[in-house]
Amino acid sequence: MKIVKFGGSSLADGEQFQKVLKIINADPARKIVVTSAPGKRYKNDTKVTDLLIKYARETINKQNYSETVSKIWSRYHDIAAYFKIPEQLLKPLLQELYNLPQVSYPSKDFLMAGFKAHGEKLNAQLLTLILQSLHIPARFLDPKESGFIVTDNPSDTEVLPETYSNLQKWAQTSDLLIVPGFYGITQDGLIATFSRGGSDITGAIWARGLDADLYENFTDVDAIYAADPRIIAHPHAVKIMTYRELRELSYAGFSVFHDEAIIPAIEGQIPINVKNTNHPDLPGTMIVPENNFQPQSTITGVASSGHFAALYLHKYLLNKQVGFTLKLLQIFYKFNISYEHMPSGIDDLTVIFDKRQFNEQIRQQMCLEIQQALNPDQLEWIDDYAIIMVVGEGMKNKIGVMKNITLPLAQKHIAIHMINQGASRISIMLGTKKADAAAAVKEIYHKFFN
Repeated sequence: MKIVKFGGSSLADGEQFQKVLKIINADPARKIVVTSAPGKRYKNDTKVTDLLIKYARETINKQNYSETVSKIWSRYHDIAAYFKIPEQLLKPLLQELYNLPQVSYPSKDFLMAGFKAHGEKLNAQLLTLILQSLHIPARFLDPKESGFIVTDNPSDTEVLPETYSNLQKWAQTSDLLIVPGFYGITQDGLIATFSRGGSDITGAIWARGLDADLYENFTDVDAIYAADPRIIAHPHAVKIMTYRELRELSYAGFSVFHDEAIIPAIEGQIPINVKNTNHPDLPGTMIVPENNFQPQSTITGVASSGHFAALYLHKYLLNKQVGFTLKLLQIFYKFNISYEHMPSGIDDLTVIFDKRQFNEQIRQQMCLEIQQALNPDQLEWIDDYAIIMVVGEGMKNKIGVMKNITLPLAQKHIAIHMINQGASRISIMLGTKKADAAAAVKEIYHKFFN
């Protein structure tokens, strides 16, 4: 059995739906189809999810939302018209969209989740209608019916363990099951969504729950590349990589596959195939367990991200101060801030954050409390910070990898502010200025792939 998930670009309009139908029909092993909401049809188009967020905000603010609803419905109606679906069959979908403001929600966050989830839900219902019109025995399966139960965090939910046993009863279905991605149902019957891009997570959960042979993730690129095509022209396509290589690269900006989505697949040891809806005959990229994996090159990829910041603390004899780090972590906990890395020396400590957690007020208050509680000799907030990740299973057994990474940067006068290598020895992290990040990726890529 294969679980197949289609991204927003794959389901953006009627022509893309036609490609999806061909892919589904090409392989009878594709028994569970996970849908995203319709994505962009062209560069300046608006995703349906973004329109639904606007619809929710207009509802919360008691504004007129008729124009927004009309724009949302036109996306689904255009797809239905492409396949000549009768208007009578579409009425329940339209009514569900219009009824969203009348539903009772316990909070604004749950209202937002309920609105957002309907991008995927309506698309799954529409795909089911199209398949049925073609005499393909398809069935829409809502998370409530399937037993897809999640925690009660409305916008960053997690799957509950009982979901996996609930899904097992669908393993022997004769119908093609069409499942909306991105959301589940809480134990109180409320809609809660995964973080943005969470349809990948839904697909991985279904793959693990049904012990699938393969999880196919269809998107709009031919493969996962060794570097960002916006930085490197025509980068090397990765044919096969491990779960942990993808996790490391996703952390630093690889956006083809949702980084959290791989966890259920890891737990179930389900291989993942990332493929292109527009070129389904291409092999794409296989993502597999580490066991018995034979790397084909020293590094698999290099990625960068500029959404980081760093807090630098200097205090003489810091390494001898018992409880220093504990006090620091307690302050982070108070402000609900998570840190990414904490490289340190005998007198110095740098804490790296995802700066999207902060606004200016939180940053100032947190730094003030650190100054008062720990009295460092120097405390500096570094906002101009980028992370470069160099990742590869082949790095473990190679001598001189660090030299091959850092020498090209030195020759181009690119300063490195931090170097960190994990215990797994499959990744090396560098800290640079944001302005230097793209140039650093280029130099490292060309050193290893040219």
